[in-house]
Formats: sequence, C-alpha cells, structure tokens
Amino acid sequence: MSNPFFEPWRTPFGIPPFDSIKDEHYLEAFNEAFAEHNAEILKIAENQAPATFENTVEALERSAALLRKVGGVFFNMSSAHTNDVIQNIQMEIAPKFAAHQGQLFNNQKLFSRVSAIYSQKEEAGLAEDQQQLLEETYTSFVRAGAALTENKREEVQQLDEELAGLRTRFGQNILKDTNSFELVLDATEDTRGLPESVLKAALGEGDQRGKPGQYVFTISRSSITPFLQYAENRELREKIYKAYTQCANNDNEYNNHKVLKKIAALRARRAQLLGFESHARYMLDDRMAKTPEAVTELLDKIWEPAKIKVNEEASDLQDRIQEDGGNFSLASWDWWYYTEKIRSERFSLDPAEVKPFFELGKVRDGAFAVATRLYGITFEEAVGIRSYHPDVITYEVKDADGSLIGLFLVDYFMRPSKRGGAWMSKFRGQSNLDESVRPIVVNCCNFPKADPCLLGMDEVRTLFHEFGHGLHGLLSQVRYESQSGTNVKQDFVELPSQIMEHWAMEPEVLRSYARHYETGEVIPDGIIEKLLEAETFNQGFATTEYLAASYLDMAWHGLESTDEQDVESFEADAMQQIELLDAVNPRYKSSYFQHIFAGDNYSAGYYAYIWAEVLDADGFEAFKENGIFDAPTAKSFRENVLERGGTADPMMLYRQFRGRDPEVAPLLKNRGLAD
Repeated sequence: MSNPFFEPWRTPFGIPPFDSIKDEHYLEAFNEAFAEHNAEILKIAENQAPATFENTVEALERSAALLRKVGGVFFNMSSAHTNDVIQNIQMEIAPKFAAHQGQLFNNQKLFSRVSAIYSQKEEAGLAEDQQQLLEETYTSFVRAGAALTENKREEVQQLDEELAGLRTRFGQNILKDTNSFELVLDATEDTRGLPESVLKAALGEGDQRGKPGQYVFTISRSSITPFLQYAENRELREKIYKAYTQCANNDNEYNNHKVLKKIAALRARRAQLLGFESHARYMLDDRMAKTPEAVTELLDKIWEPAKIKVNEEASDLQDRIQEDGGNFSLASWDWWYYTEKIRSERFSLDPAEVKPFFELGKVRDGAFAVATRLYGITFEEAVGIRSYHPDVITYEVKDADGSLIGLFLVDYFMRPSKRGGAWMSKFRGQSNLDESVRPIVVNCCNFPKADPCLLGMDEVRTLFHEFGHGLHGLLSQVRYESQSGTNVKQDFVELPSQIMEHWAMEPEVLRSYARHYETGEVIPDGIIEKLLEAETFNQGFATTEYLAASYLDMAWHGLESTDEQDVESFEADAMQQIELLDAVNPRYKSSYFQHIFAGDNYSAGYYAYIWAEVLDADGFEAFKENGIFDAPTAKSFRENVLERGGTADPMMLYRQFRGRDPEVAPLLKNRGLAD
C-alpha cells in the first residue's frame, strides 16, 4: 500500500491530501521520518569540515522535512478530528517523539559544532535573524541538557519521554471525560429561561449525539456558559457546573490526579537536573518575564484591585438573590445567572435582542474586513479544495498586490472528535530559505452547530482572538520556518491575538458586520452603547478567575520538592494563600488545566495572557491615538510584529512599533480596575 506522506503532494497549494491519508499511514510515516532525520543529523554531526553557521545551524533548519510534513497533519488531527486509533497512535508516538528530540539535543558532536559557532558569534558576520537563530539553537541544546554529564543527560531524556506520555494521557482523559457527560432535557420546566437560540443549539447537539428532539448540554464552554447564564433551574445549574469543575476528577479511568501530580514532580526533578530550583524558573528563564518574581509582581498589581471589585460584585449578586426571594448564599453556579440578570437590567441588554446581530458568518466576515482595511489583504473561499472535515472552510489569502499569502482554514463547530477550547495551528509554516513557502493556517473554535449559529459576545471575542493568531501565522515574512509566525516567546505570542479583540467592539466596526441575520438591519447605536457600557461589567470576576488560574499554575510549577502532592489540598492551599472568594473558582482547576499539563508551552506560562494584555492594551492606544485604521500605524504593527515572528527580541520589536516600553495603566482602565 502506498503512503501519501512519501509522495509529493500535487494538491492545490500543496494542502495535505486528506482524502488519501488514512490512520494506518501515520505510524509508518513517523518511523520513516525519524530514520530520515537521524541520518540528516548524523551527516551534520560527522561533517569533517569546520563548523559554520551554514553547514550546521542552517543545515539543521533544513532537516526534518518529512517529520514536519507528518506531524503537521497528525497533531492537527489529534486535536481537531481524533478517534480511538489516532489516540492510541498518539500514546505510542509521544514518548518516541520525545526520545527522538532527546537524541538530537544530546548528540555531543553536534553540540560541539553548535558551541564552536556560538563561541565565535561576534565574528561570524551574521544577519540579525541568523544571530537570533544561533542563540535559540544553542539555548535549546543547553536547556535540553546537552552540557550535563552523561548520566544526567540520560536521566533528562528519560524524564522527557515519560512526561510526553503523561501529557498526552492528561489531554485524552479530559476529552473522554468531557464527552462522557450529557445533560439531556425535554421541553419541560427544566428549560425555562433558556433563549430560543440556546435551545436550538442544544437540539443540534442532540442530533449530533443521536438524541433527536432532545436538548443536550455538555461541559464545553460554548454549551455550559449560556446554560449557567439563563437556566432558571438552580439544581440543574449546580449539576452541570459541578460536572465541569470535576472534569477528569471523577471515580473513573479518566481521573487526572495521578497524572498531573506525577507531571509536576517530574518537571521539578528535570529542572533541578538542568540547574534550576523549579520548573517555573526553568521555563521563565527563556521568556520575556525571566523570573517567577517578575510574574508574581505583575499578577499582584492586578490582583489587589480585582479582589476589591469582585467582592463588590459578589455583594451585588447576593442582594439580587435576596430581592428574588432566594434564601441561600451565592454559590459558584449562581454567578453567571444573577450576573446576567443584573446585566440585562442595568444595561437593558436582552440576549434575544442582541445575539441575532452576531451570526457566525457575518462575524467571521467582519474579522476578515478588519484585516483588509488594516493590511490590504483579502480572503476568498477556495473552490475544489477538500479538507479534513465537512465543517471546515478554506480561504485563499492574498496581499494587496494580488500575490498569494497563504491558505486559511476555519473550523468553528464543536463535535465529539474535537478537543475543547479554541486555538490556532498550522499545517505548514512560512519560510523563505531556499524557496518561498506559503503558510497553511487553521483556526479552531467550538461553537454550537446551529442554523443560524448566533454568537454571544465572549464567542465574538474568541473568534477575533484566534483570527489574530491566524494573522500572525499568515503574515509572517521570515527566512527560517522555526522563526515564523507564532514561534515567539510564550509571553509575546498572545499580543497579536489579544490586540485583534479590540476591533471587535469598536462602534465603526460593529456597524460594518453586526447585522440582523434575518432582516439585515445594522446593529442600532442604542445596542452598541449598551454593549460598550457593559464592557467593564463583571470584570472583577473575569479578572479574578483568570488570575487565580495563573497563581495555581505558578504554585504547581514553583515546587522545589520532587515529592508528589495531594492535588485537592495543594489546590485549596494555593487558593487560600491568595484569599480567593468562595463563590469563585479558578478558570481551570488542576484536573482539566489543559494549558499547563497537556503540553509544556504554557506550563508556568498561563500568566502570558495578562502579560500580553499589558502589551495589547498599550499597543491599541497607538491605534486610538492615530485612528483605528490608521495606515502608518497598521503598517508599523505588521512590519515590526506580525511579519517578524521570532527573528528578534520581542520587547525590542514592541518598542520599534510603539516607540517606548509598554505601560500597565491602559489594561487597568480597560478592565474597569483603575480609580
């Protein structure tokens, strides 16, 4: 049987031939890719010529083409359209992948060559991007343990392989436990209070799950959030909320407690082998923040005003409960419901009045139109291109001169084969090393599949947010793929996504895309005013639950002990230390904190969203000062941030765009936390 990974892809734009790729192709392709890459590494390491940037660092950059080809498809499928076979392959491949990476970075001959070039970097006459690539390459070897003794190197490699399997198991457990819960309702009093659009989406979920005519709610955020906002039945709100906060923490095979405490302990041990007191110090050493103290200082600056605000909000909600005749104390599952009541009354915001103006297709087109006005780029649906699922739409993205920028895939609907949340990924990264390689980027969200699909404001922001990541990948203009698009420091990667959210709520932009899905009526100014007035409403809660998760992340990864912790007591102690309000939970509890335990990138890094928000709030001030579609400002942001990827120090790139260091005041103002 032929394997499509071993053949040139003669598809339009070189998109993967999804129709030809079968599950049984992956293992064979991975094994061949590992072998091919090993041969390339051996050739580079054994080169008898003196080490140069070109024959070592650049040669490494050119290597692993087949591995990128296979991994680009497989890891996207394992997130967006998985099945039992793919999950089993993932469990087998994860430690193999870690072992392969370990062999690469523990190759002493190769490290010797990289070190020789690094020691002469000042005299090498390298361009700025090459200097950065050399720095990152050398640092990657050191951080992987290449400078350690042989025994320690072997232990680090063993830890990496074990951690890879544990992280994979953690994510799979969340998906399986999420899919195992359903709240199935008939058209009875149990559905009282739920808007028609929410019920329609629940019927669609029922159809997908083989329960036609029944309303099915899940613990996916797009399903549970509107249920908590509008369902009058308090017992059902409690039931679904507890199912969410107990995800992967139930008495079944998907319980993540053993997995996550093992991950935390092994990460602590690995960090110490590499010369760091904790995993947090190890991870932050390679980020903008640099130290846990710098992260904590930022979190504390925002935590104090947020704590005051959230206590005021809790008091308002308790008063509202009593006004309604409720004889109970505010609980976590009450927060969304009574917040929505106060929001509706205080700002006269009726969801039945607002959501019809935010039909998914129009919101998507609105985001596209913003990019067109800012950067001159256009999006045209590609004809005749098959993707990996019928829900996916593929667009050709072209620059103002008509040249192809890349392909952009949107995958917006939730389904059981797709993990929760929202993300940007790529099937192919941009590069200009030997030829111009155009990127293939994908945005994934988890909106309920309904016709029409009407979005809440959080979902509108999510779409714009992921689109910002997409632009970062699409507009990349770098030489080396490893520096392209979102391949930047973890606490810089959220700047392009979060700054994009600002345009979603600008009145001028709202009038262009927020049109009634039935009548085509432009959203009235009165509704826009209410939406803007409500922008800082409930920000005490939103900020507090996010910061609490950030503190929890730092607590787990600040551990200097390699002993396994009791998850419940550790989490409770971490929240007690920051005096978290009883009625508020961290946005993610440990057992389903996928950001920090299902992968390495956001471990000791969940703070990155608020770090980047300092940048995006300050950065958007430049657009407000000059005009939100000011051409020179947009050109500067494109050239200094979106196009540059990881080719330079991120703070330097920000300064080149903004002309100065960022200030925290705009963030506090935007969240309504400033005096």
